[in-house]
This record gives sequence, structure tokens and C-alpha cells, in this order.
Amino acid sequence: MTHKPAERAIVAAHQKLSESLPFADASDNEDSARGFIAALSPAVVDAADGRVVWDNDKYSFLSGAAPATVNPSLWRQSGLVAKQGLFEVVAGIYQVRGLDLSNITFVEGDTGVIVIDPLISTETAAAALKLYRSNRGERAVVAVIYSHSHVDHFGGFFGVATQEDADAGRIAVIAPEGFVEHAVSENVYAGPAMGRRAGYM
Repeated sequence: MTHKPAERAIVAAHQKLSESLPFADASDNEDSARGFIAALSPAVVDAADGRVVWDNDKYSFLSGAAPATVNPSLWRQSGLVAKQGLFEVVAGIYQVRGLDLSNITFVEGDTGVIVIDPLISTETAAAALKLYRSNRGERAVVAVIYSHSHVDHFGGFFGVATQEDADAGRIAVIAPEGFVEHAVSENVYAGPAMGRRAGYM
């Protein structure tokens, strides 16, 4: 392949970087696969109207070596975070990864399951809960915890719980102090800028 002068400089820089990093060390791949139970296949989540909400299969191009014009370290990292499915973190704690911008965690207890950070949308959270239940059983959701106010950590609440259950106290909803104020200030005021940044990412 023939590259323009600017591209040749990038290719040379990436080649130099590739030679300086321990790409033969595959422990990151082993670590990211540890505890794997099952994947969503196909890894596509649709809305009720047929819209595609999330398509992790679009990242399948990340297999193999990085193209010469792509930073090899970023390519490797992208491949690691594109792995999706249900994983056992430790006994009683499970995560579904790769169905959204963030990960959803399920903590099994005596009376049900606690959901931590229910993703960005109802559809992806519901798909994650379905994948969890299909492998771990029909445990009731008894609590939802928001670790912080970024929308990808609370936007999928209605995929794992209902307003009626929350209002009736059947599901505890736990969030940091000032959560609503921070959620509004970050996602409403700064939402357009964050959306543009996400588009570039």
C-alpha cells in the first residue's frame, strides 16, 4: 500500500511504538476473558420499533493486527474492551460487558439480586438482565445502585425495574447525595458537548 508523506510518518511512528511495547505478552487477553460465561449472540440490541440500540458486532473488525495507520496500542485496547458477554467477577458477583458504554454488575444475595449501574438505555439493560438470568436463574431485582451521575450508569433503570416497584419500596434505589442535581447539570447543561465528544470517540 502506498502512503502519502504524512501517512508515512504516522506509519513509521506506529511501527516504532509497536517494536517498543510487549505485544507478545497476551496476559491482557487472558485477564479480559477470565470468568467468561456466555455472550449475547448476535450482540445486537433492538428497540420495540426495530431500531438498533446497540450493535457490538460492529466491532468485530478489531480482530488481528492493527492496520499500519492505526496506533497499535489503541487497537489492542479497543479489542479488549469490545469483548462482550456475562462474566463472573468473583463468586456471587457478575458483570455484563460490551452491551453499552459501561458495564452492568449483578450482586447475588439471599433475597434477590442487586443491580449496579444499569447502563444507558432500557433496551440494553433489559438485554443484560435477560443474559444474566438465562445463565444464573430468575432472581428478583431487589435494589439498584447508581455509582455516579453519568447517564450510562443510570439511564437503563426501566430495563431492570419499574417505577411502581421503586415507589412501593419493593426495590431500593441507592444513589450518591446530590445525584439528581449532578445528573441534570452534567447531562442537560453539558449534554450537547458530551454528545459531540462521544461522536468523535
